[in-house]
Amino acid sequence: MKKLLTALACTTLLAACGDDASDVAEDQLETQAEASAAAAGPAIAALGLTEAQLLDADLVGTDNADLGDVTRVDRGADGSVESLLIEIEDSNPDRYVSVPIAGLTTVTRGDDIDLVTTMGRDQIQALPEVTLTPAPMGSTPPAPAPASPAPTPAG
Repeated sequence: MKKLLTALACTTLLAACGDDASDVAEDQLETQAEASAAAAGPAIAALGLTEAQLLDADLVGTDNADLGDVTRVDRGADGSVESLLIEIEDSNPDRYVSVPIAGLTTVTRGDDIDLVTTMGRDQIQALPEVTLTPAPMGSTPPAPAPASPAPTPAG
């Protein structure tokens, strides 16, 4: 079992070394988005959808043209969803923009839920690009602050 885990770890490490910085950043983005959706659970995040449903959605125009994929849900200081990070459809290299949640609506087609924007492809592409940067190797997200200070021993 130990050999299997070691082999798996080495394979994963070698695969990560072969990725360029943008691939690593995209992988980290996906991992963080999935973890955030799992932590949010079944709670409604925005537009009557859970965070996981938002991440599964495509962004489409009023003409049903596919404009991009939701890759991250961005929340404000109060925890409410403010915008969505969108990977623009057919961009090469991949290009990401932030689309405000305000003004988006939902449409359900069979089992798929899409987000509809009144912005056209040109307007989406004209939005400022969001650059993904990978976290440094070995870094971990900061631990949450303790709820209260530890009691001091009586003495």
